[in-house]
Amino acid sequence: MKLLENILLANDFSASSKNVVETAIEFAKVLQSKIIPIHVLPDDILNEKVKLLLKETALSKLSETVKKITSSGVESENSILRFGSVNDAIVRTSIAIDANLILIGSGESNSGDRFQLGTTAERIIQESDKPVLVVKEGVPLNIQNILCPIDFSETSKLALQNAITMARRFRAELTILSVCELQTSSWFTSEKDREKENNLRCASHKTKFNKFLEDFNLEGVKCIKETPIGNPAEEILSVISREMIDLLIMGTAGRTGLNRMLIGSVTEKVIREVPCSFITLKEEDVIKLQLETKINDIENSYNTAVQLVEDGFYTEAIAQLKACLRVNSMYLPAYFGIAKIYEKMDEPEKAASYRNSGMEIKEKIYYTKIESEVRKLRGR
Repeated sequence: MKLLENILLANDFSASSKNVVETAIEFAKVLQSKIIPIHVLPDDILNEKVKLLLKETALSKLSETVKKITSSGVESENSILRFGSVNDAIVRTSIAIDANLILIGSGESNSGDRFQLGTTAERIIQESDKPVLVVKEGVPLNIQNILCPIDFSETSKLALQNAITMARRFRAELTILSVCELQTSSWFTSEKDREKENNLRCASHKTKFNKFLEDFNLEGVKCIKETPIGNPAEEILSVISREMIDLLIMGTAGRTGLNRMLIGSVTEKVIREVPCSFITLKEEDVIKLQLETKINDIENSYNTAVQLVEDGFYTEAIAQLKACLRVNSMYLPAYFGIAKIYEKMDEPEKAASYRNSGMEIKEKIYYTKIESEVRKLRGR
């Protein structure tokens, strides 16, 4: 079962690209994905000999990248070489190959720089509707702590669902953060009125936060929930530093701030200054289940269902187990597996129905076996 089909890996062959390639490989291993490397050359080279030499060098390096990927046990298709604007070529190619994720480096920056995001990476985030994973220079992938800020928007809902799945797959701790912004307007007649308003605002925010999380399956996820008070961007950056966050997952267009080419001002500030790798989402999931449509091996289908349960995809797991029963209506693990899932979903009646069916078949198999043994004894 694949959680992510295609990763478009942008490789610029810089000194930091080694870490970008290794990150792509680790992501592909965990999410069972295929990597498609791409490199973009400028299209304004007038000297044909120089252009040919650059093309041959790029193709050679892309070939080396593919070999590195495949030798690591990860599937890779033929690499792609494009000419033109880097950000435009990568965004267009991601659409053409239906990539689930664009993986790029953050760009090289000087130590101590406040803004750590390169202009190419920022433009790709701005222009792409595809999820984008930006790998920080010199920071190897070791995902133990994931942060997902939410503002109750549809994009933050999308981000949280993906963050939960990744937390399960990487066995990482997930921090869910929602910042309550205080009212600072001067139109309040007194400081006491403003304080009262802010207390009500914070109480309402926490209620909305808890209500928002009711739609998500957090079972089995080590999770921290925080609702600090303050400036959203500053609080997000503070948590990343304080909690030693390895991966930030956030929606790029929410209710807060002004949109600039579909990136909210909060997101814009965070991704420019964030010290860790991050994933941005707009309209599409990173995680897209790739399930086999034909069931030839019940055991493989059952194992797929077990993995789906572990990843929190209960409805899809039930569908896999029911498909097993269509192949063999006496397959006991499917009955008891479905019963356990319905228990997790707090549907006791359905759980009891499948458990009882399983017990009836188990008894039938048992008595059939006894009867067969008795017949054998009588035949002696």
